[in-house]
Amino acid sequence: MRTLVSTAFVSLDGVVEAPGGEPGYRNSGWTFKDIEFLPEAYEIKDREQRESAALLLGRVSYEAFSPVWPGMEDFAGYKVMPKYVVSTTLTEDALVPDWGDTTILRSIDEVAALKETEGGPVIVHGSATLNRALSDAGLIDRYHLLVFPLLLGAGKRLFSDTDKDAQKLELTEHRAFSNGLQLNVFDVVR
Repeated sequence: MRTLVSTAFVSLDGVVEAPGGEPGYRNSGWTFKDIEFLPEAYEIKDREQRESAALLLGRVSYEAFSPVWPGMEDFAGYKVMPKYVVSTTLTEDALVPDWGDTTILRSIDEVAALKETEGGPVIVHGSATLNRALSDAGLIDRYHLLVFPLLLGAGKRLFSDTDKDAQKLELTEHRAFSNGLQLNVFDVVR
């Protein structure tokens, strides 16, 4: 069985929308505004590429990343690994040709089936809507959260607001950085 890892840049109040500057969000680009860049705070991003065996995205994140990431040296590890996109509307002809093997999954049940296959960890980047659905279905095994010292108020949230039983998490790694960022790695306790 594969491990499903959710990784996110998240504000202290749980917002994940537009961290890199995507248009249409009031606080777009919040990870780079008024936060000192410290390379050591982002070490987890390199480690994720080395340790992951596949990349899972929702359609919106795929459409944002796929025109950019294939040509970026910082994300070269993702170019060669299998990619899965969860979407009911994306078509095969909409997939970018220069980003390697990409499979469209049509449901959360297909993600559950993917988890049952042999192979290494599957990492989920961005994909707020997908993350909430995966969490509600009990499919996320680990969270890699780079928490920014910001309160953004409105915006897409990483965590679901579904009324459900409490889910216990075990903190397996944490670091605080001088710029206020915190790395928190949590395993989901089952």
